[in-house]
Amino acid sequence: MLKLRLSRGGTKKRPVYKVVVADSRFARDGRFIEKVGFFNPLLPKEKKERIGLEAERIKYWLGQGAQPTTRVARILGENELMPMPANGNNPQKAVPKKDRKKEGSEEAKKEEAPKADVAPAAEAKKEEAPKADAAPAAEAKKEEAPKADAAPAAEAKKEEAPKEEKK
Repeated sequence: MLKLRLSRGGTKKRPVYKVVVADSRFARDGRFIEKVGFFNPLLPKEKKERIGLEAERIKYWLGQGAQPTTRVARILGENELMPMPANGNNPQKAVPKKDRKKEGSEEAKKEEAPKADVAPAAEAKKEEAPKADAAPAAEAKKEEAPKADAAPAAEAKKEEAPKEEKK
């Protein structure tokens, strides 16, 4: 498989990258098919010398089926050679793995609790339904309304939980 990727050059603590087209089986800094640009991460983002790309050759290789790596895809997106990739932002990355598992189990317990509360209420209403046959239709509508209210409340709790994680 062909890849558009970065090949490292430069010296210790002074990286300079070439944007190359290479077979995915080749070594990172090894053999490549064609050099199509460069990237110097040490320069400020405002300088045009930071990134140099051969747009025509990149478009050609993308047309031939070459897949950019995530970093190269971001560089190409910033230079409008392809659509910007979706953010791979992981807000949980900074949280230690042990703590992530603890938070996940707490959230699962919170989600199970509302479901457990709704289920017994639904069963009780089903038992009352045969008694309601003699009752007027207005009372039947009243019994159905809480079912509809219980479901959105559970969905609202699910929606609020992810928002809290992102902060």
